[in-house]
Amino acid sequence: MYVNRNYSFLMTFKWSKKPFYYGLVYAAIITILYQVTEIKFTLPWQPISIIGIAVSFYLGFKNNSSYDRTWEARKIWGAIVNDSRTFATAVISLLNENPDHETEILKKSLIYRHLAWVISLRYMMRIPKSWEHKFGPQNIVFVPTYAEILNNGLDKELKEYLSESELAHFRTKSNIPSQILKKQSEVIKEIKNKGLISDFKQVWFHQLIGRLYDNQGMSERIKNFPLPRQYASVALWMTWVFCLLIPFGLLDIFLTSDELWIWMTIPFSGMIIWIFFLMEKIGDYSENPFEGAYNDVPISSITRGIEIDLREMLDDENIPKPYPVENGFLM
Repeated sequence: MYVNRNYSFLMTFKWSKKPFYYGLVYAAIITILYQVTEIKFTLPWQPISIIGIAVSFYLGFKNNSSYDRTWEARKIWGAIVNDSRTFATAVISLLNENPDHETEILKKSLIYRHLAWVISLRYMMRIPKSWEHKFGPQNIVFVPTYAEILNNGLDKELKEYLSESELAHFRTKSNIPSQILKKQSEVIKEIKNKGLISDFKQVWFHQLIGRLYDNQGMSERIKNFPLPRQYASVALWMTWVFCLLIPFGLLDIFLTSDELWIWMTIPFSGMIIWIFFLMEKIGDYSENPFEGAYNDVPISSITRGIEIDLREMLDDENIPKPYPVENGFLM
């Protein structure tokens, strides 16, 4: 997520420059062929502009749908933050009726297991899907701390919060976060059987775990179900069709002026092609808010924030620091 006030024009252009350069080259070829050969082919701008309006409306629909997915993902992880704080506060306060060393260990294990749930859910959201963008080392040029997060590995992070036996058990399962929540329910049942909490408190804890399952399921829905590919694909191909026609329409306009204006077809074509593909790319990179791109929901930083909050509630030592903002990006 970019957290500075505005992207600079150079950053925006660097990210989207290829369509501009390709547009210049394509328009130059069309214009040169028109000038030096007997092929005098132009198209009236009016029908092309109608196609452009249709493409603009469609790109607007696609971008709105993509933004909705990103904003919903942020709301889900905001709910995870709130429910995590509620869970930890409940564990600390509702188990205080019989304070002893064993109870303190039990509180810590419940909260640590919850942190393992958040971390494992974050890792699950980062698993690449076939419809997502493929990122290489260039994706961490501006956020080197993110490279450390990726290299830590799930096992290394979970070892801090789970026993070796629990971690070995969870690693045999296909959906680790779901299994962790199941374990939490079992532990709460054991606490009830020991008489540490009442029936009402047990039901309330299970309702809270149900909310965590809801949050996980909503995250999985966005992660595992892409923006329908027919909408994404049609937007791309419509943009291509419109942009391929632009130089022919601009030639028709500029031919009415002095001879020099014919060559103005090249820069104007490049600029219009760049703008339309820029709009298409913005929607395209907003479809999948968990893939780890620069403008995605910063679930790594959100997870670290939950770790800090909950461990401070336990008066833990060696609490980790928040991930820094690097070059304007928070991952």
